[in-house]
Amino acid sequence: MTTIIDTGRVARVSGPVISATGLPRARLFDVVRVGAERLLGEVIKIDGEVVVTQVFEDTTGLRVGEPVEATGEPLYAELGPGLLGSILDGTQRPLQNLSTSGDLYIAKGADPPRLDRDLRWDFRPVVEPGDRVGPGDILGTVSEGRAIEHRILVPEGINGVVTAARPGPATVLDHVVDVDGQPVAMMRRWPLRRARPVANRLPLTVPLITGQRVLDLLFPVARGGSAIIPGGFGTGKTVLEQALAKLSTADIVIYVGCGERGNELTEVLEEFPDLTDPRSGAPLMERTVLIANTSNMPVAAREASIYSGITIAEYYRDQGYDVAMMADSTSRWGEALREVSSRLEEMPAEDGYPAYLATRLAGFYERAGAVRCLGTPERTGSVTIVGAVSPAGGDFSEPITQNSLRLAGCFWALDTALSRQRHFPAVNWLRSFSQYSLDEWFDREIGPDWSPLRGWAASTLQDEGALQEVVSLLGVEALAAEQRITLRIGQALREDLLQQSSFDDLDASCPPARLAAMLRVVHQAGAAMTSAHQRGVAVTEITSASVLTKLGAMRRWLPENVEDSATRLSREIADEMSSL
Repeated sequence: MTTIIDTGRVARVSGPVISATGLPRARLFDVVRVGAERLLGEVIKIDGEVVVTQVFEDTTGLRVGEPVEATGEPLYAELGPGLLGSILDGTQRPLQNLSTSGDLYIAKGADPPRLDRDLRWDFRPVVEPGDRVGPGDILGTVSEGRAIEHRILVPEGINGVVTAARPGPATVLDHVVDVDGQPVAMMRRWPLRRARPVANRLPLTVPLITGQRVLDLLFPVARGGSAIIPGGFGTGKTVLEQALAKLSTADIVIYVGCGERGNELTEVLEEFPDLTDPRSGAPLMERTVLIANTSNMPVAAREASIYSGITIAEYYRDQGYDVAMMADSTSRWGEALREVSSRLEEMPAEDGYPAYLATRLAGFYERAGAVRCLGTPERTGSVTIVGAVSPAGGDFSEPITQNSLRLAGCFWALDTALSRQRHFPAVNWLRSFSQYSLDEWFDREIGPDWSPLRGWAASTLQDEGALQEVVSLLGVEALAAEQRITLRIGQALREDLLQQSSFDDLDASCPPARLAAMLRVVHQAGAAMTSAHQRGVAVTEITSASVLTKLGAMRRWLPENVEDSATRLSREIADEMSSL
């Protein structure tokens, strides 16, 4: 039962922003209940006796004089078993519990439990009476589906000796362990806007394998790092984010649909429950949390959805898991900040966004990281943030993109021209970058030739891009023979290596070993073409060799035959080039 510390009255209504009086004990970011329907809101400004609140629900029909109840508590997330596989709204309410009976729409003022209070979990303690424990120590585990072992940790502020441990079925509210006589349940409550504590932050030295060749080869992101995907309408941001959610090597995926179109989120909600996790064979939803906040939902809830997602991500990070959070898109989040700010009549900054936009973005992206978790046994975890950005008209100079650019370690710029050419992922390899130095890991785990091959590919693509500008003005005949060979190898890198289909089961995800084998074949093809030219073979005969068309078949290689297929194709290319 929610505690009410004050009851005031609505004094002014401006869309999602409500002014109230008669709440002397209200504090900034406290939760309030507004109107007769008890709409969920949050205090965002206190001006003398006037308390200003943003409401996370539709305020249509709200009148001046209706009651406003202050709870004295911030907006909390409920954390515990039962989160994985759930579909939540921006304030973590389960969507399946929000509609009225027989109605397709969300009921106003609905306040269902965030976690199922009746479901029983088989708790297996790993501590015994007499053990000394502190914050972050693992008390026990429950199986959350077939994919994840959910670890129950000692909550913040509890330190002492275990006096009782109760194995067996229990709900999230049952007391499963006593510490110095103080009961501990499996459910935790945590303020959304407060980052969870860690023992130490770690350097980012291990990549998050995305399965997308252009990203893993040229612009890899580290586990615990952050990346942004800016792009105009139709460039494939949502498809790329969904591919990362489905196919990356993260243990847990938190997908936040923040202000996106309803039909796009509907596809996610319909598709994810039917997908199979390639690692465990279990349904992918068993290690996924979906937060759905569509563009027609109340605008203020968009801001809360980002914080709900990152708080849940940190919770699983603290258990020792690598978590990937997909935020689609942060531009819609920024638009929510702009609308609320304008209704507060704050002085606008660039493009009408509030002056604190950069601070809010920094506070969000800084919650990414690889960490040594609190407590024992010693374990590490990470939260990787991938945020889509939807700049109006594809203008990367707008404030959301520019402020995100300062904060993120990877910049995956999507190109409208590439998308019109049906080249996907439409990542522009000339504008994108990664600040993470991960070659040492790839050289150790994939092969010692990874770094030189990666450098060769990046340099060749750069040269080919410059030559394309000359060709567009003067034609290919204006190029020297060596340049025409560079142009053909660049084409092979673009079309046969970097281009990838998210809708092809065999090509949707490419592990690094297969990527390295494909890259070696293209490199050997370039060497064979150069050797043929040095023997005096005409460049037109070299670049039109029929064997080069077989490079496009590399994406159809079966996983178990990659090395044999690469060796066979390399031999065919060498034989044909030597016979010219």
